[in-house]
Amino acid sequence: MKFLNNVQPQHDLTFSDVFMVPSLSDIESRMDVDLTPPDGVGTTFPVVVSNMNAVSGKRMAESVARRGGIAILPQDMPDNELKKTIDYVKSRHKIYETPLTLTTKDRLQDALNIIHKRAHGAIVIVDAQKRPIGIFTEKDAVNKDRFAQITDAMTPSVFSFIEGTSLSEMHNELSERNLRFAPIVDKQGVLIGAITKKGTVRSKMFTPALDAKGRLMIGAAIGINGDVTAKAERALELGVDVLVVDTAHGHQKKMIQAIKAVKAINPKVPIVAGNIVTAKAAKDLLDAGADILKVGIGPGAMCTTRMMTGVGRPQFSALLECAEVAHKAGKQIWSDGGVRYPRDVALALAAGSASVIIGSWLAGTHESVSDTFTDENGRLYKVNFGMASKRAVNNRTSNQDKFIIAQKELFQEGISESRMYIDPEHPGVEDIIDQIAVGLRSSMTYAGARSISEFHKKAIIGVQSNAGFVEGKALDSSWS
Repeated sequence: MKFLNNVQPQHDLTFSDVFMVPSLSDIESRMDVDLTPPDGVGTTFPVVVSNMNAVSGKRMAESVARRGGIAILPQDMPDNELKKTIDYVKSRHKIYETPLTLTTKDRLQDALNIIHKRAHGAIVIVDAQKRPIGIFTEKDAVNKDRFAQITDAMTPSVFSFIEGTSLSEMHNELSERNLRFAPIVDKQGVLIGAITKKGTVRSKMFTPALDAKGRLMIGAAIGINGDVTAKAERALELGVDVLVVDTAHGHQKKMIQAIKAVKAINPKVPIVAGNIVTAKAAKDLLDAGADILKVGIGPGAMCTTRMMTGVGRPQFSALLECAEVAHKAGKQIWSDGGVRYPRDVALALAAGSASVIIGSWLAGTHESVSDTFTDENGRLYKVNFGMASKRAVNNRTSNQDKFIIAQKELFQEGISESRMYIDPEHPGVEDIIDQIAVGLRSSMTYAGARSISEFHKKAIIGVQSNAGFVEGKALDSSWS
């Protein structure tokens, strides 16, 4: 990456401080751009779901992996839940979505309790042999008693596709029938998945992130306290495809010891470590054995570290400095925090990131872990919280001495409750992935870069005022 006119900024920069100028490009189509991250993880799209308790879980992990990214499970997930989640994701179909299902014994209220668990907005009603016999959507609940049998509210006629039907054929058939959702069944008529009209297009445009056995990929985080070796061995035994050694202050001796302990296991998967923001920290963690560095302190939407401690660094500059060290060593970095628009993802990659970690932006989607609530105006939202907040600390230390818990609560550096509203136009994680893919493909085309590695070299960045940033925002109403 180069600065416009070779003018080096005299202060640190974040994403809104910079812009990218177009260069001479010979790329004729945005689809000629390869979005495969150059970090060796095995993903095909440069998005990583942050290991936040309110965001990353089984539904998020399978949906993102199906589109080429990877989710990192939280470090404080109980062992039985960790195993259950990894096994679940590994068992999911690489193309077909996992449908929500109920049986004829269930009631309307049961359907309303789960309808917002997935963005496709439909529930498949199955018989005892798991064959589809009806479809339920929210509109079917209008003027119906909440305790009525689901069979009294569902649409009884079900159009299904047989497993193996081509994506284009499914898309055309759904269009002709004016449907947006359909179950997928095997030759015996047993439900095995679901597809949406948008999903047929996405499955053609995105390549799923698969492990060596052809299963969807997933990662997990571990902390630097306790028996690090045992935790790492357990995660690897359960089949994680990337291991994140995670703590708020990554440049400390305990982190270096933890990386060495994990590396001594001789894992066959990449080791990600952080969080850091300086060249010295990057060198020390790489020397300890890290394969990928997690860069970012304080830019996250749920993080209060900078306001509480004054510690942190504007994200764009942190990425530039750490990426330079990592690339010289033949390693890569992940940007962690501060992305709010597709432009931020593009700029993070331009600054040297191989992939971009996203948390709060995905919290307000149907696939995030949190339950869905309705506010006083009828808007749907989910509750998000920071991983250094009082709420997160309480979750992690619930089995410890009450006095110790009370002490730790004083050192919170995150928001314990924030409403993340579900955008009715883009309610699912795949909608956000679509936006990122569109913006990123165009951004790389403007730079004349066919790959992320080329983007690292070819992007030309300028520095702007706040007025310049505001000028770039579209208006949804007139300015008079």
